[in-house]
Amino acid sequence: MKKKGLFLLLMVVFLLATESIQAQCSICTKTASQLGEGPAKALNSAIIYLAFAPLAIMGFIGFRWWKKEQTIIAAEEANIN
Repeated sequence: MKKKGLFLLLMVVFLLATESIQAQCSICTKTASQLGEGPAKALNSAIIYLAFAPLAIMGFIGFRWWKKEQTIIAAEEANIN
């Protein structure tokens, strides 16, 4: 249970720290600098927002895969003993 709490705490910290993350490529940075400070921050936030869904899906698939492997390993160890 502690692992879940630590994981959730880390997720909250990372989500709150997104303000300082720069996710723009060089072309987007150049375009955003021409637009001004406000639109540049909005563009950066949008890039991070759009990147979250695929990363969350990959994380979910990886977690499910890891859990399945753990159950297979546990079953194999139970059969050996």
